[in-house]
Amino acid sequence: MTDNIYEYKDEKNWFVGKWQGFNTLAGLGQVSNEAYLRLNHDLASLLDSDKVDSKDNQNWRPNGYDVTVIKKSSDFRLIAFVVDMIAQETGRPLKVKQHQGAVLVTEKERLLLVHLPEAGVKLDDFFGNSGAEKLGDTILIATRNEGKTKEFRKMFEKLGIKVENLNDYPDLPEVAETGMTFEENARLKAETISEITGKMVLSDDSGLKVDVLGGLPGVWSARFSGPDATDAKNNAKLLHELAMVFELKDRSAQFHTTLVVAAPGKESLVVEADWPGYIATEPRGDNGFGYDPLFLVGETGRTAAQLSAQEKNEISHRGQAVKKLMEVFPAWQQEH
Repeated sequence: MTDNIYEYKDEKNWFVGKWQGFNTLAGLGQVSNEAYLRLNHDLASLLDSDKVDSKDNQNWRPNGYDVTVIKKSSDFRLIAFVVDMIAQETGRPLKVKQHQGAVLVTEKERLLLVHLPEAGVKLDDFFGNSGAEKLGDTILIATRNEGKTKEFRKMFEKLGIKVENLNDYPDLPEVAETGMTFEENARLKAETISEITGKMVLSDDSGLKVDVLGGLPGVWSARFSGPDATDAKNNAKLLHELAMVFELKDRSAQFHTTLVVAAPGKESLVVEADWPGYIATEPRGDNGFGYDPLFLVGETGRTAAQLSAQEKNEISHRGQAVKKLMEVFPAWQQEH
């Protein structure tokens, strides 16, 4: 704590401050309390520990400002006054800039604070004529399947994130899924495409694991019956492999999904989910695809192909994995 007294005064602005550890901003009646609370909330956030790189700011310590506003006509002048106090007391290279009516606070290459006027700022003014269209984070789903993309779009729109898929990037090369596990394959696709495009990328690898077959078909689920595999051929081969397994309890299986989100310079995010059930002795149901007509859901006696799309999305391996992803994704996205 220091005994330094700070002051700024001109014809329309007069501020007096002391560094004494409370992060308070008080006015003498010319501005509403709500306006001071809003402004103080923004300024106090500059002293949040997660905005301070302790390696670069050895002088940083958890004290704060105490500022009295005698008169004010400019948010910029007040913000610049408080930021200068913080910079002098902590040794941090903070800078204040004005841009189209907004006030920006930066530290080296990081934007720490954007303070907007109460009426806001027009997007085209702030970002330029083409910039507003590019506003917001985007995630690239590593699939050309529009149905799967639609499912993910519903989820990510709730987080304010735009969704693209590989159909938006026709020149991207196909990534061979040469991994021996679901995670290896999902990582290969997500991390390779992220490295090529510089974008945040989500990839999934899914398949059926049958216990009595040692986990097969597993990562080979889509091509279980050979290079010319179809859903019908894969189902026929699976029934053939289980022809001598008569007890339902011995025909236990799980649908599995691994989701991987990759972004440049970050450790990839991985979530997994299993959907337990059994393999029926004959196909039933007209919905779904792949092994759905043979997969008996838990103890229900119904196959996945006998469920509606909404029922399946609620309880399936992919539905469970997406729910897990939505729980951990916001925190992962905020990591540096």
